[in-house]
Amino acid sequence: MAEALNALYKAELIRARGPWRTVEQVELATLEYVWWWNNQRLHSELDYRTPIEAETEYYAETESLLEATASQENT
Repeated sequence: MAEALNALYKAELIRARGPWRTVEQVELATLEYVWWWNNQRLHSELDYRTPIEAETEYYAETESLLEATASQENT
C-alpha cells in the first residue's frame, strides 16, 4: 500500500508540478497534498465521499449504537 501511495504522490505532485527549486517548496506542496488527500479527495471505496465525510459518519453511527446499547441496559 505504501508503495502505491508513494507512486501517486510522485506522479500527481512531484513530477506534475516540478521542477522544484528548494526543499521548502517541496515541503509546502507536500503539506497541501496531504491535506487534500485527507480532506477533499473523493474515494471510490467510500462511495465517492471524502475520507473526512466517511469518518464523520462512522463516528456518528458508533455513537448512536453506544447510546442505544446504554439505554437498553438501563431499562
